[in-house]
Amino acid sequence: MNGRRPAADLVVSGAGELVAPDPARPGLVRREKDGMLAVSGDRILAAGPRGRVERDVDVSAAEMVDAAGGLLVPGFVDCHTHLLFGGSRSREYVVRLGGDPAALEALGATTGIAATVEMTRAASDEELLVAAAARLDAMLAQGTTTAESKTGYGLSIEQELRLLRLNRRLDATHDLDVVSTLMAAHAFPPDPGDTGADRWVDEIVDQIVPAAAELGAEFNDVYCDEGYFSVEQARRVLEAGAAAGLAPKIHADQYARIGAGRLAAELGVVSADHLNRTNDEELGALASAGVVGVLMPLIDFAVAHPSAVDARPWVRVGLTIGLATDLCPGGWAVSMPLAMQFACRVSGLTPDEALWASTAGGAAAVLRDDRGAFEPGYLADAVVIDVPSLDELIYRIGHAPVRWVMKRGRVVEGR
Repeated sequence: MNGRRPAADLVVSGAGELVAPDPARPGLVRREKDGMLAVSGDRILAAGPRGRVERDVDVSAAEMVDAAGGLLVPGFVDCHTHLLFGGSRSREYVVRLGGDPAALEALGATTGIAATVEMTRAASDEELLVAAAARLDAMLAQGTTTAESKTGYGLSIEQELRLLRLNRRLDATHDLDVVSTLMAAHAFPPDPGDTGADRWVDEIVDQIVPAAAELGAEFNDVYCDEGYFSVEQARRVLEAGAAAGLAPKIHADQYARIGAGRLAAELGVVSADHLNRTNDEELGALASAGVVGVLMPLIDFAVAHPSAVDARPWVRVGLTIGLATDLCPGGWAVSMPLAMQFACRVSGLTPDEALWASTAGGAAAVLRDDRGAFEPGYLADAVVIDVPSLDELIYRIGHAPVRWVMKRGRVVEGR
C-alpha cells in the first residue's frame, strides 16, 4: 500500500495549530490541532491532522522537522512594498511626529518622495542592492517568503529602468521571491525645468512601459489621488501598460475620492491598494470586477492617517482582501505578523481573515496561484511561529517569534 502513496522527503509535525487558508473562499481558513505538513521537493503533498496526512502520504523515509507546538502557517506574501530606495527619512519622520511646520521647513526644501528620489539617484547600484537585501533579510526573518517590489523613486527614464534591473538581481540572488512592479507613475519628477505632468505621462507611456516589459516587470502601478495622477492620466498609464503585457495595479483613494476606485473597477485592475476614501458602492464595484483590495494598516499608523481603513465594509461587499506592510521610506515596516495584528485591532478583520489576507490574498494580488495556502502541488513555503495558535499571534502585539521559515521545501531561516 505504501508504494501507491506519494512519498514525502520532509515532514513538519507537532504543530500546536496548523492554519490552512482556502484559496477559493476569501477569508476562510481551516485550523487543525496536532497538524502535519508533508513535502516532496519544493511542493506540498498534504497538510492537515497527523492521522490524515499519514494515511494519504508515505512518510516512512522523510526527514522529520518538529514544530514543537508552534503555529504552522503558509509563508506570507507581502503584496505591496517600495523595497528599493536610497537613504533614510528617519529625521523627517521624527520631526513630523512633533507636528511643528517650522521644524519640518528647517530640514530643507526636499522632503517626502522627492527627498527619497534624490537619495536614490545618488546611491550606487551596490548600495541600493545591499540596503534592499537587508530589508529582504528582515522580511524573511518575519516569515515573508514572497514580496512585491515597486519602482518609483527614480522618476526618470534611466533611473526607473535601473530600479527594474535591480529588482531582477534581487530576485535572482535572494531566498525570498521578488515580484517586480513598475511604478514610474508614483509622483512627478522633482527636477528643475521639468516640462510638466503630461510630459512625464508621455515618457512613461511611450518609453518606460515598453522597456519595463522587456526587463521582466510584471505589473504597472499608478498613484491616482489628489496632488498626484488624475484619473485621465492614470487611465493612459494603465492602458499603455496593459497593451505591453503589464498587469494593472493602482494606488487609489488614499487621501481623496477623485474617481480612482471607479477607474479601478472599470479597468478590472489586479489590485486596488489603500482605498481609505472609497465608498461602499465603489467597493462593491471592485468586488464585482474581481479586484483585490490591498489593506495596509501599518502605513496608516506611520503617517497618522486621518481616516484609517475600516475593512468591515470590504468584507461585507465580498471584496477579496490582500494584506501588506507597505514597506517604504515613509513607513519602514517589514513584519507581516504586525500587519496582521493591526489589521485586526485597527481595521476590524478577524484573525482568520487577516491570516487569509496575508497569504492567499497576497498571492492573489500578485497573480501567484501556486502559493499562499497548504494545497497539494503548491510551493512548500511555510512558517513556524513560537506561539500555540493564531489567536495568540494576534493577541501578542509586536510579538512574532518566528522559529523557522521554509522556502520551496528548504529551511532558509531559523534558530
